[in-house]
Amino acid sequence: MTLPRFALTPGEPAGIGPDLCLLLAREAQPAPLVAIASRELLAERARQLGLSIELLAVEPQRWPDAPAAAGSLYVWDTPLAVAAEPGKLTPANAGYVLQTLTRAAQGCLDGTFAGMITAPVHKGVINEAGIAFSGHTEFLADLTQTSQVVMMLATHGLRVALVTTHLPLKDVAAAITVERLERVTRILHADLRSKFGIDAPRILVCGLNPHAGEGGHLGREEIDIIEPTLQRLRAEGMNLIGPLPADTLFTPKYLDQADAVLAMYHDQGLPVLKFKGFGAALNVTLGLPIIRTSVDHGTALDLAGTGKVDIGSLQVALQTAYQMAASRAD
Repeated sequence: MTLPRFALTPGEPAGIGPDLCLLLAREAQPAPLVAIASRELLAERARQLGLSIELLAVEPQRWPDAPAAAGSLYVWDTPLAVAAEPGKLTPANAGYVLQTLTRAAQGCLDGTFAGMITAPVHKGVINEAGIAFSGHTEFLADLTQTSQVVMMLATHGLRVALVTTHLPLKDVAAAITVERLERVTRILHADLRSKFGIDAPRILVCGLNPHAGEGGHLGREEIDIIEPTLQRLRAEGMNLIGPLPADTLFTPKYLDQADAVLAMYHDQGLPVLKFKGFGAALNVTLGLPIIRTSVDHGTALDLAGTGKVDIGSLQVALQTAYQMAASRAD
């Protein structure tokens, strides 16, 4: 039986993404993994790192059906605009970065790939190239014509999804609307079932305010928005617990029986997750028609080409993508 095939994008060419791909290639993967990258970039970075990695050329209509051997990596050559140096950003390669993402996502949509795994991009240098770009998540949502996506980070024993993502704190309360909360909760519940194989997900929901509003004395969002929305979704059969005070929700009493936590804003849920699993956590985009996982860290320009990088997050992102594809196939 043909094994499912996965796409790997190295992200910013001046960052640690190419290093991660090469370091990962030292060990065999359980499925065919195709790096969509500049072959020249990977060869040069391997030389800088002192790695002997065989770069195996692949192209459309000639896809591999078996995993590459340890010490080798399948590469769908995607040329750079200009040569990349570790740690030195250049806007000229912004188009290259987006082309790798487009090839991977289109391959997922047409069934060539069962999922895509992404190394970090640098949003700033893409915008400096005159291309409006706010991140992987938004780019892939536009490319796949997905109206609503949800950001979820995960590590061993904990998944945290976000109602709002990269907003100033002063804007968060206004963004917690009945419509947004309902959409995010539905996507989280649906993807835990379809992509993680959890038949009846148990989701813990954070309150927005300290002490979950303390009966309205510390804010009314829980009373006016969060609780009525959860109650309506519970009536449909969803197992939603909350709203709970975030300072007590993240304790074993609650987490030991939970499949995911829904946090109201970025720094409510993610500090706990990163404390628990930094270096072994991943980012998952929920709501897409494709499987996309990513590392949970940035481009680390100062470490590019040094060999002093940890591939733990990329390994977890790969393992999770494999598991999600298997759950989807069942």
